[in-house]
This record gives sequence, C-alpha cells and structure tokens, in this order.
Amino acid sequence: MTGWDIDPEGVEGVLKTAGERAADLEGWGAHYLETVQSAAVSAGTLNFGGPVPAEGAVGLVGQALAEFVEHTQRDVLFIGARIGKSLEGARDAAIAYLEGDAEMAADTQRLALRAPELDLRPPDQRPEGPR
Repeated sequence: MTGWDIDPEGVEGVLKTAGERAADLEGWGAHYLETVQSAAVSAGTLNFGGPVPAEGAVGLVGQALAEFVEHTQRDVLFIGARIGKSLEGARDAAIAYLEGDAEMAADTQRLALRAPELDLRPPDQRPEGPR
C-alpha cells in the first residue's frame, strides 16, 4: 500500500497520550451524577411561608437538573465508551498493519531465496506470454 508509513513508537505515544486524556474524561464522567445532584440540592426549594422543606429536598431547579441528567446520562456514558473503542480500533489497526508489513517482508524474502525455475526447452517450444 502506498502512502502508509506507520511508526510503532509514534502510534504507541499517541495512544498513550489519548488514553491519559480519556482517563481524565472518565474521571469527569464518574463525578457527573454526583456533581449535578449536589447542584440540585444547592439550588434550594420554593418556600411560601409553609413548613421548612426537609434537608436534601429538591425544588424546581433541582427537578430540572434531574431531568437533564436523565436525558443526558446515556450520552455521557456513550462518549466514554466511544473513546475506548476508538483507541482500541486504532491500536488494532496499527498492529494489523505492522504484522502485515512483516508478513509481506517475509514473503518477499522467501520468494527471493527460492531456487529459480529453469525452462530448458528450446525457445520455440516455450509457452508465449509473460512469465
């Protein structure tokens, strides 16, 4: 294949850096629900002079945040899963390319070392066409 030149150390370095960034995002995702829950409680409740709301009660803003999390949690989890699959795919593709490159080199060397086949027939008795 023309146009391909994969440097194994370069691929390893890029995947390592990307993996570190993915771990940072994974940490953020793990705190996502906890952080939004804290914001919901901190937003307070409406109190029009009635009984004091129980500690940890959630008001309108808190309810809106809960609905937001409910509708976005799958997307947040999907982002992390997609990053992981993308890194895995890039690693697998690089390995397959390098293994294929090594296999092609071995095949070429094997063919070069193979004994030549001689056609001892007179030229007028040899089959025509490229060999």
